[in-house]
Amino acid sequence: MNLIRKMSVHTVAGVAAASLFLLATAGYARAAERLTKLADNVYAYVDTHGATPHNSFGANTGVIIGNDGIAVVDTLISAKEADRFIRDIRSISDKPIRYVINTHSHLDHTFGNSEFARLGAVIVSHENCRKNMLANGEANLKKAGAYGLTEKEMEGTRLSYPSLTFSDRMEIGLGGQTIQLIYPGPSHTDGSIMVYLPDKRILFAGDILFTDYHPNIASADLDSWLTVLDRVAALDAEKIVPGHGPLSANKDLADMKGYITLFDKKAKELAAASSDPQYIASELKKALPARKELEFLITANIMQRYLKKQGSKK
Repeated sequence: MNLIRKMSVHTVAGVAAASLFLLATAGYARAAERLTKLADNVYAYVDTHGATPHNSFGANTGVIIGNDGIAVVDTLISAKEADRFIRDIRSISDKPIRYVINTHSHLDHTFGNSEFARLGAVIVSHENCRKNMLANGEANLKKAGAYGLTEKEMEGTRLSYPSLTFSDRMEIGLGGQTIQLIYPGPSHTDGSIMVYLPDKRILFAGDILFTDYHPNIASADLDSWLTVLDRVAALDAEKIVPGHGPLSANKDLADMKGYITLFDKKAKELAAASSDPQYIASELKKALPARKELEFLITANIMQRYLKKQGSKK
């Protein structure tokens, strides 16, 4: 039987949908051409290139297979993207998909939820993640075009909320595989969690970590995020799947800390002298470490975080 052991856990009911991507990382076995095998019965989409709205902005996801069924980590940006994910899962296992774990509330990680809910999966998240989905999901779905998504790409996409939430930690048993869900504190969002397989030392970090991608920091708690990255490093995971980017390690956590610290310092200095987001972005790019993907987020972060009225700044 499947076993869920909960600490500070609340049962609820729900909606929202997901995120994921393709392309395998060199040096690791591959399945279904797109899913990378990280260990026996553990797969992920990692290291997509040319991230766009059409491939869920390069969001990663995970597949964890136990004796009793499957848990997936995040669900991509639309019903169509989720269906692609499900087809790849079915190429490696026909076991029932019992759980969806949302690492946080953003559309590129949750808007595929409904396709998994149709298969009977229980959607699990931190309680703040569900709260954020309820507050923002419908509005974000209606304005999908503003994110560069067409009506055709979003066809069939419906919101499905988490029906099981927790506040601190939670364990899911799949039969022979224990999954630890850990809330390390506010970071990328106030509901971002880690998904850890202690026996395999594999960590799904969600958007707590961006590797080789410019991160979305617009509404983040930056001070807490720096502390959270130290907590992630303390797990000493052997393989870390970031929310976006290639398979990672503790060095990438340190690089992320450096990026956040530098961005915040320079953006504050530049915003004190100018209100032109394009100028600030061009100057920031000169100072920031090179990142391959989602460069548009530099300007978006400046506009949403540093050029608002003082009273609305984080």
